[in-house]
Amino acid sequence: MQNSKILLVDDEQAILQMLATILQREQFKNIDTASTAAEALELCRAKSYDLILLDVMLPDRTGFEVCPLIRETTDAPIFFLTARSTDLDKLSGFALGADDYITKPFNPLEVAARIKAHLRRHKGSQPASMQTNFDFGRIKINTLAGEVTVSGKKIDLPAQVYQLLLFLSKHPNQLFSKSQLYEHVWGEEGFGEDNTVMVHIRKLREKIEINPSNPSHIITIRGLGYKFVPEGSIHEHP
Repeated sequence: MQNSKILLVDDEQAILQMLATILQREQFKNIDTASTAAEALELCRAKSYDLILLDVMLPDRTGFEVCPLIRETTDAPIFFLTARSTDLDKLSGFALGADDYITKPFNPLEVAARIKAHLRRHKGSQPASMQTNFDFGRIKINTLAGEVTVSGKKIDLPAQVYQLLLFLSKHPNQLFSKSQLYEHVWGEEGFGEDNTVMVHIRKLREKIEINPSNPSHIITIRGLGYKFVPEGSIHEHP
């Protein structure tokens, strides 16, 4: 984790300094900062980051506008940082590819905890015996390459959507509540909201289902949660 590269993007120098100081105390050594969207894009094109903390309100363009441009250069997880806390703002952020949404004012130690939990999920060492390939007919996953193919076509998934698919794939036909999914995929109990899981489920369906409005793989069990049904399995819609 000490070698993880993090980019902090915010136009308030006090916030950048505070976050950088807290993360350094948490043993993060490779931290870059940017105060504009243009600086952030330049850094993302020049370097590879493990996680990006992106302010929504930047002087030259919004984080919502620059997020898709950053996504063109990296699949690194993106955490939005903003004072805008409405459900619509959060849904917009997740729809654009964000992996988490942190509202101001915030506890910097909580931010550090979210970052550490996320990186543990994505950079933790795995036993050599762990399964690295999943074949569910039209859906195939190669974890060593981080690739997902659907009907023979490689698809691009935001980091957190990929982790959600991978977790469900490791537990086919098993029911998980929203809180269980958040704890297993996002890595911290109590930080999640129902909307986080719901939006990522919807994005996953849009990528892997033939008809996202009538899914055959990511099944909703009303009032209980979700389960992944591989091709050929028998299931009933609620």
